Amino acid sequence: MARYTGPRTRISRRFGVPIFGPSKSLERKSYGPGIHGPRSRRKHTDYALALMEKQKLRFYYGLMEKQFRGVYETANNRRGITGEIMLEILETRLDSVVYNLGFGTTRAAARQLVSHGHVMVNGHKVDIPSYALKVNDVIEIKDASGSRQVASHNLELSTSRVVPDWLTLNKDAFKGVVTRFPSSEEIHPIANVQTIVEFYSR
Repeated sequence: MARYTGPRTRISRRFGVPIFGPSKSLERKSYGPGIHGPRSRRKHTDYALALMEKQKLRFYYGLMEKQFRGVYETANNRRGITGEIMLEILETRLDSVVYNLGFGTTRAAARQLVSHGHVMVNGHKVDIPSYALKVNDVIEIKDASGSRQVASHNLELSTSRVVPDWLTLNKDAFKGVVTRFPSSEEIHPIANVQTIVEFYSR
């Protein structure tokens, strides 16, 4: 599956937010990348600002443009508030849940854990990061020394992150359960989702 493999700090500096997690470089250089970054006073159009919001959320969840637009179209075809449904779809992807449970230190690491076959859902191996989870689905790290060693190490590194209330985690068993879908108040998006919906609906 295609994914972004370019310089991450450059992307974070472009948007001014730590999209890929804490960045010392971003803290030191809180301006855009390139030789003109420190002096840039360019005024962005409404379209450019909306595009930036869309790109921020897309990079944050590690999706390519075709995948991200597919999330919007799926959300738009459901009954309810499109932006909130988009976030629900993104948060309940298997790779997102693996990350939120702490089995992956970053979203990219969680995606790799899934695609390499270390994760099981309801007792069956699932290696599709975009797999849509449902309420009461059980996510488990495969009972293999290599898989659990990696997950154990990542859990230790992820202790500073709190597992969301809509998930339950059993560290000893390397298992997690989706107890319910997240509410919009529980998701803190890195971008303005309503602006993204308006961008796609033009």
